[in-house]
Amino acid sequence: MSQPATQLPDWAIEARGLIKTYPASKTAPAKTALKGIDLAIPRGSIFGLLGPNGAGKSTFINILAGLVNKTSGDVKVWGIDIDAHPRSARAAIGVVPQELAADVFFTPRESLETQAGMYGVPKGERRTDEILNALGLGDKADAYVRQLSGGMKRRLMVAKAMVHNPPILILDEPTAGVDVELRRQLWAYVQSLNDLGVTIVLTTHYLEEAQALCDTIAIINRGEVVACEPTVDLLKRFDSRAVLITPKAPVAAAPPLNGYESKLRPDGRLAVTFRAQDSSVEDVLAAVRAAGVGIQDLATEEPDLEDVFLALTYNDPKAAAPTDY
Repeated sequence: MSQPATQLPDWAIEARGLIKTYPASKTAPAKTALKGIDLAIPRGSIFGLLGPNGAGKSTFINILAGLVNKTSGDVKVWGIDIDAHPRSARAAIGVVPQELAADVFFTPRESLETQAGMYGVPKGERRTDEILNALGLGDKADAYVRQLSGGMKRRLMVAKAMVHNPPILILDEPTAGVDVELRRQLWAYVQSLNDLGVTIVLTTHYLEEAQALCDTIAIINRGEVVACEPTVDLLKRFDSRAVLITPKAPVAAAPPLNGYESKLRPDGRLAVTFRAQDSSVEDVLAAVRAAGVGIQDLATEEPDLEDVFLALTYNDPKAAAPTDY
């Protein structure tokens, strides 16, 4: 039995067997940027799409936005097949690109009004001032874009992506070049949108942001999805832990510990790494005492997203020569 037309999709974005191959040119051989991507992004989530430069993230986003034609595979945006109904699929997303592309001779208000007109939003339904105020641009609404700082231009790009009230917002490196305070304001607005049901897809090189904000994270490396899990589960993949020990007396070098890696940090603490499935903190402390080091204080250090990211990408010997896409 077919689903009612008004029922919301379970997945905001679905990609099955998605392949993109760029043909050979006079100066470069053919390149396969996406190698059979399978990805399902839950509706209403904040979803992190991470990967090294050249991993295929931008190609994936450009296919969703209708800027790049896929080679093969199936893609649905908000339940809409991008091949069968391309205009409807594109209307379901707002994309904030990495590049700052705004007409410097327009004001922010004019930019949003023009963008809304391109999407066919009736004048009576436009939310230009509401969006500008929400992003801290209300007092710059009538200034020329060329007078805005880089951070303000970045927020203007977010505002333009929201003029047609899309259920999906794709943020491609949205905080690049943005200072800490503006970054905090931007994320507060993004989270408020997510609270209203907007699905957020985020690419960022600020891994601490992804770890703090994203419900689920996919990591792409060399055109393949190497991980796609809830953030808490992804962090559990990395079994390594560290005990940070402040010695009672300063040590000149990290002592050799049987079965553990130890390093002396610049602040004088010993960092002893162990695998939680093989050892406990008590085992580590016993080894340190056996090496003749007295313990004044200690702390534990959990793995973060950067550890997982590096283990899945840069520590992979195949990751040494990424594509340019």
